[in-house]
Amino acid sequence: MTPHQKEIINLRIKMIRSFLEAEKRKFGCYDDSRGLRYILTGLFLKLQDYKGGLVYLRWFTKNFPDDTGFPEFLFEWAVILFKSGKIKEAERKATESFFRNTYIFDKFFGRLMEPSDKLENWNIERPEYLEDFKYSYAKPELVDFSKWLSEFENSEKFKSLAKRYIDARIRLKDEKDIEMRHLLVRIDRQLLNEI
Repeated sequence: MTPHQKEIINLRIKMIRSFLEAEKRKFGCYDDSRGLRYILTGLFLKLQDYKGGLVYLRWFTKNFPDDTGFPEFLFEWAVILFKSGKIKEAERKATESFFRNTYIFDKFFGRLMEPSDKLENWNIERPEYLEDFKYSYAKPELVDFSKWLSEFENSEKFKSLAKRYIDARIRLKDEKDIEMRHLLVRIDRQLLNEI
């Protein structure tokens, strides 16, 4: 990446942050209906500025504590954590990204993504929602992350979490009991606490 390209990306980061701060001043809160807050992790990854990414993610967590994020955003978050040496936290975010779309690791590793009805009632649980996913195990800057993610994905810990998550979501499709449905909907939070 040329210095000029880096300068443009840094300018874009500053513009987005300025826009978000202007909204906070104007409305007393962040009204980011355009989703600008999700763009910045990708920009920090392009710059390979993992320290800047961590600073941004701390700010994001503080200002959007209930925001569950989108699969790609959570995946980028996992990469930033991994590249910063925060492996335990990276495991959690990688798992969260998988819970948002169970095809995300397949897409990253270039595997065939056969649509299935396992979670069809969840609107972001389809391969087509990852068409614009721009990360690949083949990118040179992600080789170390790819190796780590492959090992993590094949670990007994992750396999167990993934199976229990998918089983709960499948069961949710036919579950009529309201209390049980509430438990099944929140299974991802419960499973993430096991990491």
